[in-house]
Amino acid sequence: SSLLARIPPCWPNFSCCRPGVTPLLREIIAEIPFGAQQRCFFRKVKFWTGDAPPIFNIDGMHYIFVKKTGLFFVVTTVVNVSPAYSIELLNKMVKVFKDYCGVLNEESIRKNFVLIYELLDEILDFGFPQTTSTEQLRSCVHNEAIVVDAPKFGLSMPKINPRTVPSTSVHRPVGSGKKQKNEIFVDILERLTVLLNAAGYVINSSIDGSIQMKSYLSGNPELKLALNEDICVGSAGNSYGAVVLDDCNFHECVDLSQFDDQKLLSFYPPDGEFAVMNYRITGDFRVPFRVFPMIEELTPYKLEITLRIRADMPEQNYGANVAVSLQMPKATQSASCELPAAAQGQQAEYA
Repeated sequence: SSLLARIPPCWPNFSCCRPGVTPLLREIIAEIPFGAQQRCFFRKVKFWTGDAPPIFNIDGMHYIFVKKTGLFFVVTTVVNVSPAYSIELLNKMVKVFKDYCGVLNEESIRKNFVLIYELLDEILDFGFPQTTSTEQLRSCVHNEAIVVDAPKFGLSMPKINPRTVPSTSVHRPVGSGKKQKNEIFVDILERLTVLLNAAGYVINSSIDGSIQMKSYLSGNPELKLALNEDICVGSAGNSYGAVVLDDCNFHECVDLSQFDDQKLLSFYPPDGEFAVMNYRITGDFRVPFRVFPMIEELTPYKLEITLRIRADMPEQNYGANVAVSLQMPKATQSASCELPAAAQGQQAEYA
């Protein structure tokens, strides 16, 4: 009883769905008629002006959801739960589902619904969260995942290094009974936010990055990850040429005893996917693309807007699966796109 008193109120209902279809539903406490939550949720999200907020209330029922790969992961409750706690727990549960299924889409959930239900029963005990650790759940889960092929993108990425492993290799479920190689995948994901003026010069810029790993190693080996020795955190980065991180945080398994002196991270990787390090940079850096807008007034009632995009990256680098979207006014008469003559795999659409 002391454990339950320290955690937020329970979740009565959980469901995973896409618009019009509910392949997964777990009703823990019957608060309203079965299925009524899904119908009400879809009507509200479908006819919401703009994007629906992640949390909203209808007639005393709280709806909390996250959207991943076109699927809605929803929890409903009449209890006044913590919004931040619920969103974080939903994201953790989505991560666990992806670790055990390999690929997170509607097909994988339909084929592995028994495994998903088993995971739900272990994660939530009568609505009370117990654990979201992929490693701790392995001893409780006895079903194996049915492997589903990962979706393929329309554009193919050129092979620069023949030793590079295709990204589809990381879409294998953990805990499979089949013999697997001792492998660990490392991805560096960065999100650039850049504000440009009318002349194409940078006004404000920031980078939110993460070092992601997914482990398929047997046993529990210790790994060491060496970072750039010029990395400095906070106000310590005053020396010339240093890579200044405004802020960073690490996974709970990382040992930071050698980080300050040698920029070395020691850790025992847990099963599944995890973020070794998250960081943020707000200093000056070279943006990969520049945008040049031009507005010309043809008549008092007609404007011509031209938007030019230029890739500003070294020749040895490339951009793959780049999508550019531009919201047009309702009074737009027509729109056209000019692509280079030698462009391959590029297309434009005005909808």
